[in-house]
Amino acid sequence: MAVKLKGVNELKLALDKKMDMSAVKRIVKQNGAELQVKMQRNAPVDTGNLKRSIRLDISDRGLTAESEATAEYASYVEWGTRYMEAQPYMRPAFNEQKEQFRRDMDRLTK
Repeated sequence: MAVKLKGVNELKLALDKKMDMSAVKRIVKQNGAELQVKMQRNAPVDTGNLKRSIRLDISDRGLTAESEATAEYASYVEWGTRYMEAQPYMRPAFNEQKEQFRRDMDRLTK
């Protein structure tokens, strides 16, 4: 049986039918924490402020994990400026972690 998901609500409904939501919340939290660690590991370090500013926020009753750098210059480091080269640390971490998240969710829905 194939399930086509369009958003969080559809995902929640499909998963409610197949499993205990605590497993989904555990995977969201685990992958969010791994994303945060990868972002911190990839962040260039001068003073360490950028690395320390990377936070993880779990919301939507455990179904959403958001990791962001709160240093005011974080986007300049990620994307670069006309005066400095980009030093991506968020995008590589996200691209790597999203594949792991997909694999983890696929295992739950089978």
